Amino acid sequence: MISLENLLVEIRACHACTDLPLGPRPVVVADARAPILIVGQAPGAKVHASGVPWSDASGRRLRQWLGVDEATFYDPAQFAIVPMGFCYPGRGKSGDLPPRPECRSLWHPQLLPLLINVKLILAIGQYAQAYCLGDTRKADLTATVLAWRDYAPRTFPLPHPSPRNQLWLKRNPWFETGVIPALQTRVADLLTTKCLAGSNISCQK
Repeated sequence: MISLENLLVEIRACHACTDLPLGPRPVVVADARAPILIVGQAPGAKVHASGVPWSDASGRRLRQWLGVDEATFYDPAQFAIVPMGFCYPGRGKSGDLPPRPECRSLWHPQLLPLLINVKLILAIGQYAQAYCLGDTRKADLTATVLAWRDYAPRTFPLPHPSPRNQLWLKRNPWFETGVIPALQTRVADLLTTKCLAGSNISCQK
């Protein structure tokens, strides 16, 4: 079996999608020690430019939801970041295009089994929820997120933290008053567990 390190080298050199508008630039973070896996949609244009996942307004809000700072979030031994599509898919009429399916079929089956310490999956957006939850997801994203207790503590379905979703957040105040506190507690418990287990990685409660 290929090692995680060698697989990441292959992924980051991937040119399977040669017709991408800005060209291929896979953005992925993976470490076998990480207890938390973030499965999002696909990098946006700003992330494509920086090569750093969630280095935009969406990422700032996501870190607020999780209750962690940048140092904790970008510690690969604590958070693995494996989106549905690793490269920026381009822009459509109402925002970024859906993630390309090639990553899911080509790389996910090889990569995800190597993340052996994952205890929490954050399924962000409808594409990630379809992949992570399969037939157990509800009729739409709102219903799926509302039923978060059905999937916890292993998985938390979340809306995308994009500023474009501000209206959704206003219409669904239960998310920030009910889901976010439970999510932050779960995240803090896992990071604390790593610290108590003897890791020399700084933990944040």
